[in-house]
Amino acid sequence: MSLFRHAAFHTTVASLADLPADSVAEVAFAGRSNVGKSSAINTLAGHTRLAFVSKTPGRTRQLNYFRLGEGRYWVDLPGYGFARAPAEIRDQWEGLLAPYLTRRPALAGLVLIMDCRHPLTELDAQMIDWFGQTGKPIHVLLSKADKLTRREQARVAGEVREALAVLGDRCSVQLFSSLKHTGIEEAEKVLGGWLGIASAERAGQAAKPEIAGKTARPRKRGAMGWSARSAEKAKPVRKQKPPVTR
Repeated sequence: MSLFRHAAFHTTVASLADLPADSVAEVAFAGRSNVGKSSAINTLAGHTRLAFVSKTPGRTRQLNYFRLGEGRYWVDLPGYGFARAPAEIRDQWEGLLAPYLTRRPALAGLVLIMDCRHPLTELDAQMIDWFGQTGKPIHVLLSKADKLTRREQARVAGEVREALAVLGDRCSVQLFSSLKHTGIEEAEKVLGGWLGIASAERAGQAAKPEIAGKTARPRKRGAMGWSARSAEKAKPVRKQKPPVTR
């Protein structure tokens, strides 16, 4: 059963003044258009249409909030990488996204979704360099992993982890497939930890009464599976302007 099964649409925000005042912790989802961001959100929540999957790139123009519980939210950010939005819309996105991502106290971390067949595009790198300066964690979901063989998956994951080793333990990387429902438990462990709800779920499972002399055991969740590179290889993160959203 999904850790985030209680997720429900809460509100759409087009102005910083409209951000939920009761927020304790938020996780933002970002990525280029058509990388499977909405599908990933739906899969993690165990819903089919929680986040709208659009065939039109750049459909999301505001911050879409999904309530997970008291004071805890997912935030679906506008996709970036397409030039189909008018200039005034692009300006609106940038005016909303930049201050939200850099100054929102409740923002616990960023989930950056990349198509595993085309990871670390220039716009992805700009987002990582820019958001990395906040000191908050980034979790990379390499989506559509079902499109690659196991050998290709391992190669891509290794290359992305090596490229992001400069961020140390503030950045984690995993493979993910909405179609095959793989990588869900790994993502739950990271996001649940950021939001402070994973421990409560596990505690509830551990507290189940014994039945017929058997002790209820908590479910094992997969570990995140990569180690940070040596600090000697660390390089300073380049300052970048936020990627243009469209």
